[in-house]
Amino acid sequence: MAIGPVQLIVLGFQNPDFHGEIIGELERLRESDTVRVIDSLAVYKDAQGEVEVEHLSNLTQQEAVELGSKVGALIGLGIEGEEGFDEGAIAGAEAMADGIHMFSDEDAWDVLAEIPDNSAAALLLIEHHWAVPLRDAIAKAGGFRVADGFISPLDLIKIGLVSEAEAREMHELEKASTGAS
Repeated sequence: MAIGPVQLIVLGFQNPDFHGEIIGELERLRESDTVRVIDSLAVYKDAQGEVEVEHLSNLTQQEAVELGSKVGALIGLGIEGEEGFDEGAIAGAEAMADGIHMFSDEDAWDVLAEIPDNSAAALLLIEHHWAVPLRDAIAKAGGFRVADGFISPLDLIKIGLVSEAEAREMHELEKASTGAS
């Protein structure tokens, strides 16, 4: 089975108020075979920058420890005594021995540093099933990924995909969530 492109999405929350909507939507996307959540973590960062991590899944704590945290291994965080990080380090060392190189220092992404103090974040490692045929077609044509990124709604005004009112509404919603002015 081919694995689809995998993306780490970091979602910030100033005052989390979860009622199951996010999990419900991720379940709907899984049922439609659009995406699969490989792993997810909740990270709480206090006012002093101290981090507390909770595995977000239907696995028991013991199962999560046994399987290790894929997100934790990617960002250098382990669950319960660094087991997730250790598994990732071993897999990374084996890959490097096979000539595959992980992130360079220039390419490294310090996810934890980007999470503001006194907030929470959900880290979702998602596989994009929908993109497998597209990725394979691109590879067959000799293509490869150069870069990717999400575009801000405010930037979409310039190209006519959203109205200024729609973009401002989305922007105000984001600002209200972060407490920014």
